[in-house]
Amino acid sequence: MSTENIEDNILRKLGRILHLSKNKNLIIRTLTPPQIGKEVIDMRHQKVGTVRDVFGPVRNPYVSIKPEVGSPEKYVGKTIYLF
Repeated sequence: MSTENIEDNILRKLGRILHLSKNKNLIIRTLTPPQIGKEVIDMRHQKVGTVRDVFGPVRNPYVSIKPEVGSPEKYVGKTIYLF
């Protein structure tokens, strides 16, 4: 099995970061809501933060992520993944 296939089985695309909230949480929109407390990583497999809340419409919810990086605003517009 190639490395790409292993990564496809482990990583799940969560969505693109829309903005940084007033509370300094990263906000994304997703089709499949994750479990609260799950780790979120970037495409380089670096931890970005932890899922804090899922809210909004059931069909297309928003996810709030508590960032664990030095400059979370740099992640706005980037795609993140569940590990």
